[in-house]
Amino acid sequence: MKVGFIGIGNMASAIIKGMIQNGHTSHQDIYVHNTTKETLALFTSETGTQACSSNKELAGKVDVLVLAAKPNVFPTILAEIKDEIAAHQPLVVSIAAGTSLQKLSELLNDGNETAIIRVMPNLNSQIGEGMTAICGNDYTTSQQKEFIFNMFKAIGEVVELPEKDFSTFTAIAGSSPAFVFLFIDSLARAAVRNGMSKEVATKIAAQAVLGSGKLVLDSEETPWNLIDQVSSPGGTTVEGILALEDAGFISSITKAAQAVIDKDQEMLKHH
Repeated sequence: MKVGFIGIGNMASAIIKGMIQNGHTSHQDIYVHNTTKETLALFTSETGTQACSSNKELAGKVDVLVLAAKPNVFPTILAEIKDEIAAHQPLVVSIAAGTSLQKLSELLNDGNETAIIRVMPNLNSQIGEGMTAICGNDYTTSQQKEFIFNMFKAIGEVVELPEKDFSTFTAIAGSSPAFVFLFIDSLARAAVRNGMSKEVATKIAAQAVLGSGKLVLDSEETPWNLIDQVSSPGGTTVEGILALEDAGFISSITKAAQAVIDKDQEMLKHH
């Protein structure tokens, strides 16, 4: 299978490097195009991937076409390559937020029943610990879904979700790394307040969060049961938990997630 990428930003670069490193796809079967020629030349030199001179050339060569450009340029890109897509019929994959399967089909002026898969990866894909959701339209086959599932498995974990759940996924996986970074930084600042250096405090807090996440995944216990395991009667942790609750910690997190969901839904209406 030949896989092509329109756009080679941070996310596309992480996906491509993961595919190569994990043996999902050979570098010889990955084709890329980018508007900045210097960036394209450097990337293909570093990865051994194949440069294409235009989006049209790329669309006519590949079996899987990944749209990794900014969603605001999708109308221009898809208008440019829709004839090649109609003729060659590659699987079209979008990693753009806020652009639905229906909208993608409309942009293709799709009377050719093009198979389209919408993919939502997150920032942690850059270190091979991503969380990705995928959803295909009615024209995708189980084999195509399996190929994309394994493609993104190369950079983390993958779940297939109905498209109606993508806004929620964006909140708890796409945006949540920013919430976690804020949490880590807040823990570190509390340590600085008590005399510890910011560098040491950040390392300690980040490792604690990393280990806590792994423990949740590896344990059969619920997060709430794990909280109980840390909270000794009359101890320090329960005092911290109660302080968080007094400050509205749970409601603040759920409000933040809802704000993301509402914004994503608003974006869908305008794209």
